[in-house]
Amino acid sequence: MVQGVIMHRLGSTILLLLVILCVVLLLEGAAACSGGRCELGDRCSSEGDCGSELYCYNCWIEFAGKRCVRTTVADPFKIADTSLPFNKYAFLTTHNSFSIRGEPFHTGVPRITLYNQDDSVTDQLNNGVRALMLDVYDFRDDIWLCHSKGGKCFDFTAFEPAIGTMMEVEAFLSANPSEIVTLILEDYVSSDHGLSKLFHSAGLTKYWFPVSSMPRDGGDWPRVRDMIRRNHRLLVFTSDESKERAEGIAYQWNFMVENQYGDGGMSSRACRRRAESLALDSRTRLLILVNYFHTVPLRVTACVEHSLGLADVLRACHAAAGDRWANFLAVDYYKRSDGGGVFEATDMLNGMLICGRDDVRACAVRSPFFFFLR
Repeated sequence: MVQGVIMHRLGSTILLLLVILCVVLLLEGAAACSGGRCELGDRCSSEGDCGSELYCYNCWIEFAGKRCVRTTVADPFKIADTSLPFNKYAFLTTHNSFSIRGEPFHTGVPRITLYNQDDSVTDQLNNGVRALMLDVYDFRDDIWLCHSKGGKCFDFTAFEPAIGTMMEVEAFLSANPSEIVTLILEDYVSSDHGLSKLFHSAGLTKYWFPVSSMPRDGGDWPRVRDMIRRNHRLLVFTSDESKERAEGIAYQWNFMVENQYGDGGMSSRACRRRAESLALDSRTRLLILVNYFHTVPLRVTACVEHSLGLADVLRACHAAAGDRWANFLAVDYYKRSDGGGVFEATDMLNGMLICGRDDVRACAVRSPFFFFLR
């Protein structure tokens, strides 16, 4: 008898809780904005609910549900201007930009490898990514993009011939004559002038920033407006030192410092250089790259990591680099966050570099504070 009463009351309590939950969900749905009127952080149910440059996404942080989150970087060239040296701006960078989920198999063999991004290189560029990290290999008598190890590409680690991605870059530069793109190559190409032939075939040489014009020993880079005027809008760096003399492709470590990649770069307690790089605070290298991605890319956790902790890592690397902010922020799954994510972090970097504020929007040319700092 007592047991029956207890079970009845328990059932009634569960039913009441379910009713309350349904009412809450209905009220939330009724209160939610729609029709493109939702702003950053607002609850949403579909892409059409969110305003310009936002999309509807569920990060699962605190089970908050779907919210409108950012999809692009604020353009520092338009908000401020292009009068500063190239090293006074920051650029969102995708790690293994070519390693895209859903990319078709081009070898006839199923791919067995890790993935780092969700959308095409064209989409990445259109969303404000301005630097691409690409792994290039000799494969099948051509140059391919491959996510492999040991300097060798296989059927099951190959993505596609590199010419396709290079043509996407060319199309973007052609359609956007005031934009600059940087390619950072993990270079396993040994064929004679293989990369030079690739860039020529893709029509990219007309945008080439010559290595002879790159500053050495700590001098500022050219002003962005001058780079645009001269059409020097493609910067290419290689991990192969011999290519600088043989093909005129800049050896990365002659111009850039970089923190440890993989899990070693995810901690805010210490920001250490990767083995190939000079010390992060070396004043002879004015470009600074901060890696912020796991050794094994984790799509499911990228959202949380881009929402929590990223700014702390950037500050730690700022201190390690002698109070210099990063120019390149390299990430996996760049669009995943619960709000601003890597876009907001890049805006912060540009703000600090351009005018000493934590948001590039504060550096608008009309701001008296901006002119005072300059």
